[in-house]
Amino acid sequence: MAGKEAIAQRQLAGNGSSPKFGLTITRKVNFDHFRWKFEPKISVVRLDSGGSRLCWENLCLPVRAGTSSLGCARKLKVMASVSNSLSFKHGLSLWCPQSPSLHRIRHSSAKNFQRRGFVVAYSSFANENREFVIVGGGNAAGYAARTFVEHGMADGRLCIVSKEAYAPYERPALTKGYLFPLDKKPARLPGFHTCVGSGGERQTPEWYKEKGIEMIYQDPVTSIDIEKQTLITNSGKLLKYGSLIVATGCTASRFPEKIGGYLPGVHYIRDVADADALISSLEKAKKVVVVGGGYIGMEVAAAAVGWKLDTTIIFPENHLLQRLFTPSLAQRYEQLYQQNGVKFVKGASIKNLEAGSDGRVAAVKLEDGSTIDADTIVIGIGAKPTVSPFERVGLNSSVGGIQVDGQFRTSMPGIFAIGDVAAFPLKMYDRTARVEHVDHARQSAQHCIKALLIGETIEIGNFDPKIATFWIDSGKLKGVLVESGSPEEFQLLPTLARSQPFVDKAKLQQASSVEEALEIARAALPVEAAV
Repeated sequence: MAGKEAIAQRQLAGNGSSPKFGLTITRKVNFDHFRWKFEPKISVVRLDSGGSRLCWENLCLPVRAGTSSLGCARKLKVMASVSNSLSFKHGLSLWCPQSPSLHRIRHSSAKNFQRRGFVVAYSSFANENREFVIVGGGNAAGYAARTFVEHGMADGRLCIVSKEAYAPYERPALTKGYLFPLDKKPARLPGFHTCVGSGGERQTPEWYKEKGIEMIYQDPVTSIDIEKQTLITNSGKLLKYGSLIVATGCTASRFPEKIGGYLPGVHYIRDVADADALISSLEKAKKVVVVGGGYIGMEVAAAAVGWKLDTTIIFPENHLLQRLFTPSLAQRYEQLYQQNGVKFVKGASIKNLEAGSDGRVAAVKLEDGSTIDADTIVIGIGAKPTVSPFERVGLNSSVGGIQVDGQFRTSMPGIFAIGDVAAFPLKMYDRTARVEHVDHARQSAQHCIKALLIGETIEIGNFDPKIATFWIDSGKLKGVLVESGSPEEFQLLPTLARSQPFVDKAKLQQASSVEEALEIARAALPVEAAV
């Protein structure tokens, strides 16, 4: 490839005269524009006799003589976004005439094509959209995608890599509505894709296609090369990123295998596959034991009651939700559950789970020597952040997770972390925190992407009780996030977002309160937009 530029154009004729099968590629690319090293490789077109195949990068299409399987004059476009400043697009045009002349094209070697001057710039990266890559497919990923779309930065630029088979969805629905029997009208996809949980649009798989977002399903990332800005997935795909957003969330805490934590009939719930497996057990179950007195335990127990099953909740604390409920409030909930047939075993420690003769779980054995029969056991004892394979990015040893700053930036340039996995500075209590809550997943995603896309931020307030973040780019106010604001203040935000007024940055930085800062922003609005 001469110099740092690549240009390819070639016509292949089936009989050496007028083109019977034409391949035309015309695009000039200046590789100096790339943010990362781009090492083009050579790819060739291979045509096998008989049932022929056209191979271009990672795509192979059948080409058969005498048919129009590709359609005459049909165009196939292969797109790849490779830089913040450059969208690199290959246009590949195919002509597939109704002609038996293709039978005369024999299998050719790379040598033959090189002799005829055919050269194609080729990338070994599996993702076409490389400017922004999100790893994770939960709430945070869905809301981050929406924010990219809102700022016009998703189409051809954003790729989401998920271990799940589904587009991002509102995860709380799994225990709040998904587990119930059919006569209770349980929640089902696509009904709870993000962002319906906050009143937003339902982002189905079709939504992502329409917005130009590349989705890679059921292929978790297993390694990262920070220096080369690449990822490798479980299937071996090599992915490239410009900016990386880690949204891997948490995994359910499990009982060790040696005490029966992996026996058939023992369930943990974190995703749709887990929920489906649990439903299969509930359909056949008679006695269910739920371990854990938190949200998951209470919600799963409520679902088991919906299946009319013998249900017992075991936990080591003195009452339900001890970190949140007062004893009197917990007592009222416990009474409600007991009225629906749920039994409680409080202050109990589990020694091990016992298997029956068929190898499935059959009972829970407590430290006091007593046992509780069960054919289905659900463990809901918390979760731990999914930091692998991103340990090198920088972890927080006290709360777990990936350490980030107030804009959810990690210690590595161009790498961010959001949602459950992010350990962030909590100004309200002057400490680092990691929050496992759906609202945090939503808010952190939006906060991070706005900071990434828009630029400089100014934070006002200290949760006393309000806090606000102002995004400024070239003097223009591009966005505002307000926590604990008044209805009037929230009504102001859409007007500011639409108008994007020029603001006095120094004056905004000196504001002593959120109210004063918002008034400065309001005063900057043009007269016709002022509210």
